[in-house]
Amino acid sequence: MAGNPTAVIYNLVGARPNFMKMAPVVAELKRRGVPQKLVHTGQHYDAAMSQVFFEELGMPEPDLYLGVGSGTHAQQTARVMMAVAEACERERPALVVVSGDVNSTVAGAMAAAKMGIPVAHVEAGLRSFDRSMPEELNRIVTDHLSELLFTTEESGNRNLRHEGIPEEKIHFVGNCMVDSLRRHEKAAFRKQPWATFGVEEGRYALVTLHRPSNVDDDRNLIELMRQVMHIADRIPILFPVHPRTRQRLAKLGLCWPKTLQLLEPLPYITFLGLMARASFVVTDSGGIQEETTALQVPCLTLRTNTERPSTVELGTNQLLGDDLDGAGQIVEQIVRGQWKRGSIPPLWDGHAARRVVDRIEAFLEIEAFLAEDVKLLAAAAR
Repeated sequence: MAGNPTAVIYNLVGARPNFMKMAPVVAELKRRGVPQKLVHTGQHYDAAMSQVFFEELGMPEPDLYLGVGSGTHAQQTARVMMAVAEACERERPALVVVSGDVNSTVAGAMAAAKMGIPVAHVEAGLRSFDRSMPEELNRIVTDHLSELLFTTEESGNRNLRHEGIPEEKIHFVGNCMVDSLRRHEKAAFRKQPWATFGVEEGRYALVTLHRPSNVDDDRNLIELMRQVMHIADRIPILFPVHPRTRQRLAKLGLCWPKTLQLLEPLPYITFLGLMARASFVVTDSGGIQEETTALQVPCLTLRTNTERPSTVELGTNQLLGDDLDGAGQIVEQIVRGQWKRGSIPPLWDGHAARRVVDRIEAFLEIEAFLAEDVKLLAAAAR
């Protein structure tokens, strides 16, 4: 390890999906008294997409806020790299922990790796095998820069082995996002958020859309919304709208039925409660595929592929692909209770963060031992 690293760990977050994955790791490190700092890149920077998650997940205020803001993929990635490199140059952390597949993930990993600082990747090994997705490129690059790769499902282990990642770097630990879910689901149920929106428990659908392939093309978005409105003829729909999706919808000038409620982005606890008691969820989100499987709620994914195959093979998820005309029939099956119940994948037990921190502590002990050996050899040489 280059330089003279301190014992501190940098836990890097930047966007909404990171927070649920990193919160249990931060909490477990704190419980064990491991020195750490929370570094927020500022990729998501407004209250609805960032601050409320810190508050609800019980995460501490960031020790470092880098404030990179929005921009193109290239601009955002470059800004995060520069800001993380500057922070690491000042303090030289012993390890940088990243999670997921957003721009902050790959940029943080690249900045640290170029400085000789080890990287740990929470949620490693997932592959959609679709390189038109920016997230896929982020996942691949991050994994090949990391020294510790923490996988959530068996497909991740297979993918990493196939790509030549050494076995000793791969650690099957389970799903940290499920840790967050299990910790907060009772509070989410008590909140009864469905009542806030005037729908009955278990008698509504929840919809999310944000993938560029779905929302950045007007024809695709119009067709998706046509299908959503068709579903709304059968069951009330709650649709928390991602800011980018809302901008696209505003340009289309579509009219919505009363049974389709377009909502602002929701706090984590509110959204979790709605998801847990929905009749089913329609989404293009990777994380929601996992959460619905953990909750055993039917999930219809508006994609032709998934980097989380366990949610289809074991869980409650089904890919709708490009053929949306059959969605109505599928909805009828769900409403009648004719849907696979599914099972919860291995190690999605709410204790993944413990296994992550076990491996981190063991890794840092080895690194410290090797660093001491180097010092002794250098002293002997003199």
